[in-house]
Amino acid sequence: MLTNRQLFFQHLAVPSGEPVAIEVEKAEGIYLYTPGGKRYIDLVSGVCVSNLGHRHPAITEAVKQQLDKYMHLMVYGEYIQSPQVRLARRLAEHLPPNLNATYFVNSGSEAIEGALKLAKRFTGRTELVGFKNAYHGGTHGAFSLLGDERMKYAYRPLLPDVRFLRFNHIDDLKQITGRTACVLVEPVQSEAGVILPENGFLEALRKRCDETGALLIFDEVQLAFGRTGKLFCFEHYDVNPDILCLAKGMGGGMPIGAFIADKKVMNVLTSNPELGHITTFGGHPVSAAAALANLETLTANGNEIINHVEEKGLQYENALSGHHAIQSIRRIGLQIAVELENQEIAAKAMKALLDNGLLSDRFLFMPNAFRIAPPLIITREEIDLTIRLISEALEEGTGGTRGTK
Repeated sequence: MLTNRQLFFQHLAVPSGEPVAIEVEKAEGIYLYTPGGKRYIDLVSGVCVSNLGHRHPAITEAVKQQLDKYMHLMVYGEYIQSPQVRLARRLAEHLPPNLNATYFVNSGSEAIEGALKLAKRFTGRTELVGFKNAYHGGTHGAFSLLGDERMKYAYRPLLPDVRFLRFNHIDDLKQITGRTACVLVEPVQSEAGVILPENGFLEALRKRCDETGALLIFDEVQLAFGRTGKLFCFEHYDVNPDILCLAKGMGGGMPIGAFIADKKVMNVLTSNPELGHITTFGGHPVSAAAALANLETLTANGNEIINHVEEKGLQYENALSGHHAIQSIRRIGLQIAVELENQEIAAKAMKALLDNGLLSDRFLFMPNAFRIAPPLIITREEIDLTIRLISEALEEGTGGTRGTK
């Protein structure tokens, strides 16, 4: 009989030639376990998905209770389902007044697709503006706004009438005009290596969109639900989007996404023609129940879990910033990029991290950096343990050589 590993490589379509290929039998909290009992500490959270860790009891209980009631009933938006409407209400309560209508989908890519369609339909315009080194998903529309030609040239032609600007370059905002339907941006560029907005960039972007009538879309697929130390990343900058895209950390481990706008904007999808956006499984009741439990847990006791995120991120930054192998650390909350001297050193360090029982990940557009994004529930003692293991891995991966700072 073939092993799971053999079946994985024989029958599973995979997106890269060298998957990590760790077989996981169980996951709990910040830990993943192999069938042989080896324990790994998850410093990736499934790429910002498991913000409350794996199998959080509030989420698993919500899933079990919903399973006892019903699963899929009908295509999205036709029947009134309690998990969906309760989740939509709670999201509206935590968002600015103009973000009051939620369209549920299954993933971040789908949220982006819906947002782009909504912006074109509402404005009657065609030009889409994105940013270099941005990542928004792998479907055709989202891929068209991916800001790296190397990843997408083999799939052209993609969507036409797309323009790319440079993040943090205010002068580039002049290219947003009366032809522009929307500007799609991550408030913090994640796959570029955690690039934070500077010098009032987001404020200037908001102003330019207001001047031209373009809709401002924030992609918070990686950033929302406490990852940055706020429930939503844009709260750090006091700039509200016209459309907000969510997924990943939304479902606490279950697949769900959403794009959110004002009801008057969202209503354009209902006529001329109707069914302007359709999904069968969007807002699946089990996923919606999990997402509601996730949101309620994150915001319980005055956002207690989220309120400790910044100090936990600072614990990593303070401990690692003096390490000789590290060129720089960029961070917001527990979204951390550790930049090393070059891609070769980063690859060796990543292998050493894995050998030391730490699961990390690379950034798509910064191959000489690795990611630290653990579940938000990680304790200070567990952070100390991971810092020690990271330091040891860096010594092993770099051979004790000093990088130039």
